[in-house]
Amino acid sequence: MKFFHLSDLHIGLKLMNRDLREDQEYILSKIVEAAGREEPDAVVIAGDIYDKAVPSAEAVEVFDRFLEELTETVPNAVIMMISGNHDSAPRVNCFRNVLSRQKVYMIGQPPRTKAEYIEKVVLHDTYGNVNFYLLPFVKPSMVKQVVGVDENGNNLSYNETLHRLIRREEIDENDRNVLVSHQFYLPVGKKADEIERMESEICTVGNIDEISADVLEIFDYAALGHIHKPMKAGSENWRYCGTPLACSVSEAQQQKGIIMVEMGAKGEVKTTVLSLEPLRQVKVVKGTLEEVLEESCADYVTVILTDKADLDVIDMQERIRLAFPNLLEIRRENLRKADYTRTLQTEELLDPYELCCSFLKDLDEEEKTILQDVLHTVQGVK
Repeated sequence: MKFFHLSDLHIGLKLMNRDLREDQEYILSKIVEAAGREEPDAVVIAGDIYDKAVPSAEAVEVFDRFLEELTETVPNAVIMMISGNHDSAPRVNCFRNVLSRQKVYMIGQPPRTKAEYIEKVVLHDTYGNVNFYLLPFVKPSMVKQVVGVDENGNNLSYNETLHRLIRREEIDENDRNVLVSHQFYLPVGKKADEIERMESEICTVGNIDEISADVLEIFDYAALGHIHKPMKAGSENWRYCGTPLACSVSEAQQQKGIIMVEMGAKGEVKTTVLSLEPLRQVKVVKGTLEEVLEESCADYVTVILTDKADLDVIDMQERIRLAFPNLLEIRRENLRKADYTRTLQTEELLDPYELCCSFLKDLDEEEKTILQDVLHTVQGVK
């Protein structure tokens, strides 16, 4: 059994107001090309299909064309996807039953009643069944009718919610089982602040959405979405594939790719990363103005200037924009740092009366007398 693991397409995303439609169409076409070469049995998208809950008509058009080309290129492949935290669950869930007849599973809603369970898609090969459990992004409030509440009637934590939700499934451990999920799974023994997060991700206050990755132990592979940097959730086979295209400057020149998963007999899982090269890279170029201009390119660039001398702002911006037609921003490195080594004892202090006179200006004799009286009173109190 061979399948592609993708996530976080974020179709419709703008990078610092730069429209990425051309770049997204390009990278999606490369995914289709890879599918044509490798001929996977399934393609899995682990959430955040769109960048916004209500995507633009253009974003829907891009995704529609991608699905059309993908199903034409690999007509025998099963396409499976779930909603992420950026998606509208009801919109993704629309036509769910109709699409499933065409081997396209778009699952937007998790189980919301006790009669419902996580959507399961069963595929077969020479070694038997491979069960794909498609679990969209879950908030505790979404599934409290299924998993219950705490002793005070409050929603459970994300961690307890996901453990209960998965525990209620009748998972046959003799089969090969794959979880497709869009959550923040924390490797056992790790703290949330030890996990590098990208600027393009939505992080909760206090990391209340963290879930212990021990809940994944029952699965042979976990196809995860939500984290934008490729990483493992504590096991070789519990993986975040990351975004196929950089979504922020923090992902500058990060290698992106598709995870191709090949499953043999129970316990045999092989993963290969198929690299994706973008139409334009996201880069950070740092140096003096003249050094920066030497690296002229058509990529998306953040420029950081290190010049110590002041620059002609208008001329500087014009020259940089000509060198980088897809410029994102210009920053100046702060080279002027305060010297905190000096102490008051080494400073030549002004007399309080002289300081006040220089600030107030044009005082007549009567006002000067009043000022001196006030200063003497204050100093006497001190």
